[in-house]
Parts: sequence; C-alpha cells; structure tokens
Amino acid sequence: MAGDAPTTGDVTVGSFAAAARAATGIAVVIDVFRAFTTAAVALANGARRIVMVDDLDEALALRVRGLGSRCLGERGGLRPPGFDFGNSPAEITGIRFDGETLIQTTSNGTRGVVAAAGARHVYAGALVSAEATVRVIRALGPLPVALVAMGDHDRERADEDELCALYLRSRLAGRTPDRDALARIVATMALRADGVRLDEADVAACIAVDRVPFAVRVSAEGGLLFATAETPPA
Repeated sequence: MAGDAPTTGDVTVGSFAAAARAATGIAVVIDVFRAFTTAAVALANGARRIVMVDDLDEALALRVRGLGSRCLGERGGLRPPGFDFGNSPAEITGIRFDGETLIQTTSNGTRGVVAAAGARHVYAGALVSAEATVRVIRALGPLPVALVAMGDHDRERADEDELCALYLRSRLAGRTPDRDALARIVATMALRADGVRLDEADVAACIAVDRVPFAVRVSAEGGLLFATAETPPA
C-alpha cells in the first residue's frame, strides 16, 4: 500500500444521518458493529444483492411479495419478530446464500444509506471492506467524498464508526496506517449503546480488516435500494 497517491476530490468526515443527507458526490455510510459487516459477509457467501430498507414492516412485506427470500436485521440489537436472521455476521458466516436476494433493515446503517439519496455514488462501509472501498472510490475520479459514521440513533457517536472513517480518509490520502493496530483498538470498543458487550464472534468478524475483496455498493432500482458487491479495478 505504500506510495499510492490520492486521486479523489475533497474528503470530509461527518456523523449521523444528516451528514449522509448532505453528501453529493460519493457517500460512504459506515456501520462497523454490525450492519455493513453483516451485509459484506452475506454477499461474500453468495447473495446476489441485498435490499436495504429502514422499516421493519416494509422488509417483511417485500419478502411476502417475493422481492427477497430472507430478512435480516435488528431493532435494539435484537432480531425482530418474523425475521430469518439477526444483525450478526457470525450468525451467517457458515450459511450460503447463492443467488439469493436478501432484505436488510437496521436501526442505523440501512437508515443511513436511505438518507444518502442525494449522492451520486453510495457505499456501505465497514472495516471488512475498507481497502476495496478505497480502491473503487479512487477509480471514480476526483469527486467529493463524504465518510459518514452513523453512530447510534443520531445521538451518540460510535467510536468504531468514527475510527473506520478516519482510517478510510488516511488511506484515501495515500497514507499507510497500521490496520492490525486499528483492529486491536476497535475490539476494545465492542459495547452496545445499552452497555452490553457484543458477542465475541461478532467482534472478531467486524474487526477483520479487508476480509472481503469488494466494496458494498448501494444503487437505486425500481424505487428500492440494492446493495451489491463491486470488485475494484485491477
């Protein structure tokens, strides 16, 4: 990674849905614990795409309509009634979703990508997809980049999201921060807003920096937002 030159426009770091709404060029909406780590794992396990919504009833209704096969997500950190999976990368690590369209809704992450409707390009960011996200952003050219740390319910900043944003900014600037040190630091911050520590297997999955070789791109189609795996150019 050493010596690579920045090829982006202005890069800003912001927090909460308001920063996502303000993005105009490239928006990277970040939710490390756990929404966009879960999304990346699902895509790595063969899912073709993931419909991202901000409402529980909408997620279930889309499944009934056959627009997605299984629902995953959370409210208050817990799997909602009627959902197939919670918001846990560890829970789905060994499950194949080959060719499936999934449906995801979470308290913060998916709400953020919905809010980023004014951006030309939207990515769901996490540590597991960090380097691939940097590479696809560089390939898009000198557009303004908004790195949005979603935090918790627009009230509390999440240290892991803020650190991921700073890490991405550093990489976009051509610097080479120590990703192993970053992972160790983030592992010490694995507390939910209610003070409950996250499952150790989930923490391990969320701090696996650059685990997947693709960015998670979110694009609008037919009035819905679909997340897909985007492999960086060689």
